[in-house]
Amino acid sequence: PGHVQLLPPQNVTLLSKDFAMILTWAPGEGSPQDVNYTVRYESQDRPEKWMKVPHCKNIPRTFCNLTCALSNFYIKVRARVKAVWGQFQSPWVESQFKDYYSDVELAPPVLNLSVKENFIRVSASFPLPTCVENLTWKYDLHLWEAGSEDKKEYDGCFRKDTVTINTTALRGNYCLSARALFESIDLKHSEFSQPVCVLLNHKG
Repeated sequence: PGHVQLLPPQNVTLLSKDFAMILTWAPGEGSPQDVNYTVRYESQDRPEKWMKVPHCKNIPRTFCNLTCALSNFYIKVRARVKAVWGQFQSPWVESQFKDYYSDVELAPPVLNLSVKENFIRVSASFPLPTCVENLTWKYDLHLWEAGSEDKKEYDGCFRKDTVTINTTALRGNYCLSARALFESIDLKHSEFSQPVCVLLNHKG
């Protein structure tokens, strides 16, 4: 009696989602409701040196966004997490190794349209963590008439580029959609964004 065994977190996984590198886990079996967690990470160029992650110390949630804690986006890292409850601590549990540069998963950009009389200006905003804004992000933009399979493609636009489309010859309902693009070891794409449609040169 009086001895609490705090079981370690389960399913500890380092994954990438929506431009971010996130450690996720599930509570250990029979964990108290008010258990907290602490996360550290280690990078392959400094083995056995576990770095603290200040914003993931004694947290109640079961994930930790590591993106902006990483000192290098090109080196593989792994993370570990332990449960903490009062003066009790569980053993650490480690994730697999990943690196941001080759493992990043992308999210679709958000399209911003400015419709003028004879043209549309299109820019794309990316839901990026600030620390990765200087990597070379691009996007592919597609334009098509609603109901048609025939798409005009503007490929490989840089993240901050605005695409100007001349709409003088276009009549009717036109839709635009974009996907984020990143060239690392191979070319990665996000899904395409939800189409945004506009009525062009509508007389009436």
